[in-house]
Amino acid sequence: MESWYYLNMSGSGGARELATEGQLVSAIEEMLRQRLPSSWSVGIEREPQNRAARCDANLLLRSPDGRSYALDVEVKRTVQPRDVSRIAQNFESNRRGDKRQGGVVAARYLSPSVRSSLIDAGLSYIDGTGNVYIRMDEPALYVADRGADKDPWIGPGRPKGSLKGAPAARIVRTLVDRPGSWKVRELISASGASTGSVYRVLEFLEAEGLVVRGQRGLIGDVNWSEIVRRWSLDYQFLRTNAVTNWIAVRGVDSAIDRAAKDDSESYAVTGSVAAATWSEYAPARSLMVYADEPNVLADKWGLRPAESGTNVLIAEPAYSALTVGARRRADGLRIAAPTQVVTDLLTGPGRAPSEGEELINWMEANESAWR
Repeated sequence: MESWYYLNMSGSGGARELATEGQLVSAIEEMLRQRLPSSWSVGIEREPQNRAARCDANLLLRSPDGRSYALDVEVKRTVQPRDVSRIAQNFESNRRGDKRQGGVVAARYLSPSVRSSLIDAGLSYIDGTGNVYIRMDEPALYVADRGADKDPWIGPGRPKGSLKGAPAARIVRTLVDRPGSWKVRELISASGASTGSVYRVLEFLEAEGLVVRGQRGLIGDVNWSEIVRRWSLDYQFLRTNAVTNWIAVRGVDSAIDRAAKDDSESYAVTGSVAAATWSEYAPARSLMVYADEPNVLADKWGLRPAESGTNVLIAEPAYSALTVGARRRADGLRIAAPTQVVTDLLTGPGRAPSEGEELINWMEANESAWR
């Protein structure tokens, strides 16, 4: 029997003992009970009487007015985006036109791209970290909750399901910044990453449904916006780089003016200020900057170290790829490339993720202007 860990249902965030398929099904039942009104009933049929249905269990829901709904549960050890269409076909053949019957995919962990693909296919899902999406039309019910966006049970050693590190940064930036198809050897040359790193990253991106490799390994269909979103989960401005806090006493605008007059190549502005170059969301309240020598830059721009009231963040870049493609605006300000700016925003604080999504919208509508 297959085995998994799953998160403690009490919300402590710890991992329970090694769990079997049956225990994961029990966890599903408990998660739904916790999230549904007490007037709803939840039950599990562990050995469905209809063996032709080819499902691992039936999830039985009953609304307060007595209407019932059955969800065929398919328990998977892992699910990749390319598996979703087959799973959906299986559920559809079981449904046989019954609007009160649907399908839910259960797994130890489901990645963001898999969850998105399942929703697009009209399927519900639950994973052991608390990602829940149940949607029914008859009786009407919608339940959604957020768990982990990264698999918390990746073992020690080199993580396969990851875009962490300098090689991944170089490969992602190369794939996203330059349009067109790629041969693997061309990607190796253009990115400067090792052959092994390129193959590992491509394998991961292909499994996530973010690139398509055709005959002779040709990389054709690149879903750049989803690649950026996925990379942002592993690369984060505040966690990956050495970031120091500063304050521009006269305000952010004064620091921007100083930066625009700085003709050196040692810095690149990112975040909200850079994003306004293409898609202004709201007036910037802080300045995010990459700099090779943060202390030297801060002294040149008249910034003071800050423990509170920070309005300038200076990051010493962890990898050289992060400042590749930096350019000057008309006002003289040196800004990071759009791909880097949007990645820094997507996992930033406050309204930054919303700004990142706005910038993605602009980038999708104006690919020829930046790729």
